[in-house]
Amino acid sequence: MLQKTITSLILICVSQALNARQPADTILELPGVSVYGERVFEKQTAGMKETKVDSLILRQKTNLSLSELLSENTPVFIKSHGRGALSTASFRGTAASHTQVNWNGIPINTPMTGMTDFSLIPVYVIDNVSLKHGNSSIADGSGGLGGSINIDNQAKWNNSFDLDYTQGIASYSTFDEYLQLGIGNKKFQWRSRAYHNYSKNDYPFINRMIVDWVDEQRVYRRDTNRNADYTRYGLVQEFYYQPAKGHIVSARWWSQWADRAIPRVISHEGPENTSINRQNDTDHRLVADWKHYTRKGSWMVRTGYSLKQLDYFLKNSIPGLGFVYDIFSQSTQQSYFNQAGYTHHLNDNFSLQASIDIDHHVVVSEDTVAKTGYEQRRSHYSYLFSGSYSFAERANVTLLLRQDLVDDHFTQAQPFAGIDIKLSEQQNLIAKANIARNYNLPSLNELYWQPGGNPDLKPEKGISMETGILYSKQWPRGMLEAEITAFRSDIDNWILWIPSVKGYWVPQNINRVLSRGVEISTKGSKQAGNFLIRSFATYAYNQAVNYGDPVVWGDESYGKQLVYIPLHSGNVFFHLSFKGYGFGWQHNSYSERFTTTSNEIQERGELYPYFMNDISLSKDFNLKRIKLSIEVKALNLFNETYHSILFRPMPKRNYALTIKANI
Repeated sequence: MLQKTITSLILICVSQALNARQPADTILELPGVSVYGERVFEKQTAGMKETKVDSLILRQKTNLSLSELLSENTPVFIKSHGRGALSTASFRGTAASHTQVNWNGIPINTPMTGMTDFSLIPVYVIDNVSLKHGNSSIADGSGGLGGSINIDNQAKWNNSFDLDYTQGIASYSTFDEYLQLGIGNKKFQWRSRAYHNYSKNDYPFINRMIVDWVDEQRVYRRDTNRNADYTRYGLVQEFYYQPAKGHIVSARWWSQWADRAIPRVISHEGPENTSINRQNDTDHRLVADWKHYTRKGSWMVRTGYSLKQLDYFLKNSIPGLGFVYDIFSQSTQQSYFNQAGYTHHLNDNFSLQASIDIDHHVVVSEDTVAKTGYEQRRSHYSYLFSGSYSFAERANVTLLLRQDLVDDHFTQAQPFAGIDIKLSEQQNLIAKANIARNYNLPSLNELYWQPGGNPDLKPEKGISMETGILYSKQWPRGMLEAEITAFRSDIDNWILWIPSVKGYWVPQNINRVLSRGVEISTKGSKQAGNFLIRSFATYAYNQAVNYGDPVVWGDESYGKQLVYIPLHSGNVFFHLSFKGYGFGWQHNSYSERFTTTSNEIQERGELYPYFMNDISLSKDFNLKRIKLSIEVKALNLFNETYHSILFRPMPKRNYALTIKANI
């Protein structure tokens, strides 16, 4: 059942555009340097693992959400409740609140839950996506037991005028519109983006939770994903200014409004139109910063503000009364951010860094039906000191210390030690290792939610270590990069929500969770005549095991894999371009995931492995002053039946068409 559909732009055009973008100031050029050997052997990042999503992938998937981008192209596992629904991250086998997310330097994890809904972040508003794995996230802030994800916007300093319009049409009555306008010169840049996404989201699926009997034979019901529509629209405004050499002033504003229905779980066997279940999210984010670069160092001052309004309601039909509210929850979250930092280079081999973050959060949450809720404030001060030293260009060492003060109480100090060693002078072969202590505070919901909040929760804390090897090679018409990393995190006081005897869920501290595994990534490119081939691949082995008290938790869950964490996951992206034509292939694989703490193997105790394949065909046209790109995609090519979360089906084969015009 072919329908229509989604997304992106062309690769050769991307390659040409990337080659054409040369920032005016070498200082600004540093973050965009693509020379692998220089980037991974900087003394300030010794021992740290950081990966960046390739610009080709970002451009090809501009009309997806960040949840889809990460699940398809990084080792991060995304737990999705369905297309357009809540999506959270599991980084190195950790929980959703253990992945810290930053937008242009300010954290956007909600203080209520401590996590981020990646389905609400469109790739379109992002210029760069980078991941700091494990302990490396301490450089960004506390709480990233799994890692941190940084999304950024950046100026196009050589751009004088830029106008882009993208139209996407996809299966299930899905429509996407994107408009971007940019003007400026070498001193000033101004860019505006606007977008709108809508989907009826009524995809069919086989419901294996409900069985019908036809002629005494068991038949699974054919069902439709009803009451699952979503709408999202937003604006992004960016301003960049270079008043003098070495000075950069920027301001960015992002507002978004989202409305979505939440469908019933597929195990529901009652009538369909007896309830209305919806969620509305309104987000406003503003960040402004000043950066000053000198020959001996750099200054940074940043301030930001975030406002989130989340409204959720559930109405049930009552005979004679119509629809009556069972839940009407309203939550307002305000966050204020202030940061300042200085980096000083004593010489070419030795540098020091110091910074301070001052954050303040205000949360008001209320259910007007149940007459429950809470109002809380949290002040968070964070101090960072680090020193980096390079030994004869063969070894780099970084020592880092972060200390937090939360509501007038000092938390456990977080030391970090990392080292890089260049194993060969002739080859870019680098060994990396680090060890650190990290912690994560309970979220405000975990402490104060009514009913169920537990004010006696302890912060999660642990010691993590990792080691790995990187190899890179470049030649005039190609490149190859490969990296393998082994990690181990021993975390105490892990927080887990469990059902209580009172009929509601309560967060509790588990004595210990041990997460360990391996990450492997490769990428390469080769140009032969008019052909350009690019490929990227990742594989992750994540073993996250519950070693809580067996007397409390029972023998059945002790020593078992945490729920919804796949032991094996991997993805491959391949792209071939030729004279304006493009072909892309995306593959994702996930092993089974358990839905019970005892890892039961039964019909509803596990989610089966699945293998996803998408293909795309594209063509670029140059029509005088207009560049036109057309792309067609087939998603879930082999019609795989799969779930990311129990009772939440995902769509089978579907299609997308994207048309983009650039002036």
